[in-house]
Amino acid sequence: MSRKYKFKNEEGAYFISFAIVNWIDVLTRDIYFSCIVESLDFCRKNKGMEIYGYCIMPSHIHLIFRSSNNDPSGLIRDFKGFTSKKMINLIRDNTQESRKEWLLWMLERAGKKNSNLTKYQFWQQNNHPIEIWTLKVFEQKLNYVHQNPVQTGFVTDPIDYKYSSARNYGNDDQTVLEIDLN
Repeated sequence: MSRKYKFKNEEGAYFISFAIVNWIDVLTRDIYFSCIVESLDFCRKNKGMEIYGYCIMPSHIHLIFRSSNNDPSGLIRDFKGFTSKKMINLIRDNTQESRKEWLLWMLERAGKKNSNLTKYQFWQQNNHPIEIWTLKVFEQKLNYVHQNPVQTGFVTDPIDYKYSSARNYGNDDQTVLEIDLN
């Protein structure tokens, strides 16, 4: 994580975005999306992650969350560490992945540039957390999160994007991830 941007208030709610190295569109198959959704769900149910908004795009994730254990940095570190390993294994083992060699080569190339890693790097290291300190900031960030698939041209209405909390807020029963609406 960048030295400039840190989780200063460990009890606070935050908006963060994190991307796959080189902004590679890896999350293009249901199996990859499922890995991210299952990992977020695990963090929510077992690691104290309160999720208020999310959008999982092919190359990055937007998340509005809070750590009930007062360790947002550790929570995101663990999430990214686990999903990095899991995603690399899914890519490696996916016989349907037509870009397998190229993806692994790109992830390995990024890993060689990072002295903290032994082989592959999946996520970029920075998160740029922005604390949510007012309802107005929350609404602004949530709107940004939900409009992301619209702005990229994937959908015309945010509720139509499968991997977004817009469905949760729209009372759609076809959500992929439960969120904390309290």
